[in-house]
Amino acid sequence: MSIPLSETQQQIVQHGDGALLVIAGPGSGKTRVLTERIRRLLTKSQGHFRILALTFTNKAANEMRERLIEFPDIHQRAFIGTLHSFCLEVLANRGKSVGIEGRPNLLESNQDRRQILLQAVMDDPKLQLELYDTVDAKSQRKKLSEWFNTIEQSKKELYPPEAIKDNTKSRVYEAYNQALRSSNTVDFDDLLLLTYKLLTERPKIADFYRRQYRYICLDEAQDLNEAQYQVICALCGSEYRNVMMVGDPKQSIFGWNGADPKYLERFERDFQAKRIEMIENFRSSQAVVRTAQKLDPNYRVEGSLPIPGDIDLLVADNEKNEAVLVVNYLQDLIKRGHRDIEGSLTLAHCTILGRTRYVLSKVEEELSQRQIPYYKQLSPQDESESDLLKDFELCLRLLVNPRDRFHLSILLNRWDIDEPSIPLQDRVNGLKLITTLTELATNNSQTKILLQAIQALGYTEEVSCQFLPAMDSLDGFAHTLESEEERALIMEDTQLWRRHWNIFLRSQPGGKHSLTSFLSQVAMGTTQQPKQEGLALLTVHSSKGLEFDVVFLVGMTEGTFPDYRAKGEALEEEMRNMFVATTRARRILVFSYPKTKRMPWGDIRQQQPSRYLTEIFTKSKIGLPT
Repeated sequence: MSIPLSETQQQIVQHGDGALLVIAGPGSGKTRVLTERIRRLLTKSQGHFRILALTFTNKAANEMRERLIEFPDIHQRAFIGTLHSFCLEVLANRGKSVGIEGRPNLLESNQDRRQILLQAVMDDPKLQLELYDTVDAKSQRKKLSEWFNTIEQSKKELYPPEAIKDNTKSRVYEAYNQALRSSNTVDFDDLLLLTYKLLTERPKIADFYRRQYRYICLDEAQDLNEAQYQVICALCGSEYRNVMMVGDPKQSIFGWNGADPKYLERFERDFQAKRIEMIENFRSSQAVVRTAQKLDPNYRVEGSLPIPGDIDLLVADNEKNEAVLVVNYLQDLIKRGHRDIEGSLTLAHCTILGRTRYVLSKVEEELSQRQIPYYKQLSPQDESESDLLKDFELCLRLLVNPRDRFHLSILLNRWDIDEPSIPLQDRVNGLKLITTLTELATNNSQTKILLQAIQALGYTEEVSCQFLPAMDSLDGFAHTLESEEERALIMEDTQLWRRHWNIFLRSQPGGKHSLTSFLSQVAMGTTQQPKQEGLALLTVHSSKGLEFDVVFLVGMTEGTFPDYRAKGEALEEEMRNMFVATTRARRILVFSYPKTKRMPWGDIRQQQPSRYLTEIFTKSKIGLPT
């Protein structure tokens, strides 16, 4: 049975034209309000138009898409995705005037970006001389890092190369960009910068998107940084005001990316937006809400669940003992159940969080030893582990973009091929290029298998490709291998790619399933499976937007959470991290910390409980003298 919308929620859903700022606390039902407003606008508003629904996490976009999937022609009536994925679509369709031909390839890895930079410098005699002006390798690496950081920071602030006063750094920036464009490739920062450039320098294109999208809905707006906010402003221009932003300043935890909750206030001022606050919590038990309020006394909740819930603390002798206590507690809780959780409690209802991935290592060892199924979500990208699938991915990139010099050079190095041996006429067609490469790689016995898999795709630029036959081909090869380890690695990787493809198909019903679009979505992270079978091991950042009946927060020592490096504004963000971690819980919160920790160099050090624990528990509870 559907729970009726509250008075505040109804006010947001019924809002028509004009700018609207919604401050939505944890558990206040913001996703439901967003989707219900979109549904109402599409149903009640006159005229033919689309809605632009943007967020900052793929999980939130998927959830919004799933809630609206039953709406007729939702994919034709609304774009639902991340801001970066929208910018990619803009550049793919309208990017010619900023140097983008068709759908660009996306360079997602920092390691790859640094390699592109090094190649660009080595191709420019003046820059090469500048780099080698310092003799020792350490100084050269430092100079390359400085150049890379200049490029990254400049793009985040939407500065083009000509805006850099230092002539050498400006030349490096320009050389890096030219290296990307020669392969029709962009990096993540380019998605925002080039879209901003396009919208501000081509008013007709900006006007096209304003007419196409009558309403813009932006979720997780506390995660906006300067470039993202400016792209939104460029899209809207001076008159377009049908924008709704939803966010919570208390959950802004991406400061490393320039995110700042100040953009919520700036939006309210710049757009003269109406402000509505959602201060109910329909998710968490009273114990969880009280804990969040101890961490942040300004956290107001008017209306919450009449469910008591529980909070507990485990104090361990060391990290190994902490892992044992946590897993024992988890197994006992699942066995006996809990009064505030309806039905049986399973691993899927639980998560173990750590401020960083490192504090989860002993827990992972304990889970493996007891054969308890779990999955990790600790980083933004899944990566292939087997050499075969790494090569297959490189071949896919070259198939859709034979101009991609960077990934071609990686494959040539892996297969020990001299670039001059490749005929020029074979470099303009992806399939011809791969066929030639497999023939030249005489010392690589797996290249024929890869060519068969690529051919099984049935790839052309005009029609949808068939991805699964390629996976079947690689699986068939894996079954012929004697090494169980190698066979397992390949089949785990093909399973990963099958999941990517299945999620991609669900996001593109009835459309052309182009290989270029698929690779773009994999690079953007939109084909990752946010929730899997078993217990979730998550970092605090990867838990954003998720919720569980039971949350364990481990490694709660001073210097770990908050991080020992955090000072000033960074320390304020650590508190917001803690607030986010706490409010992932629906019913039960369990904290833990070890009294001692073994350092990487082998020393055993005494640990102090996190200052956050002293806010939540009595001193006697956490093991401090009263």
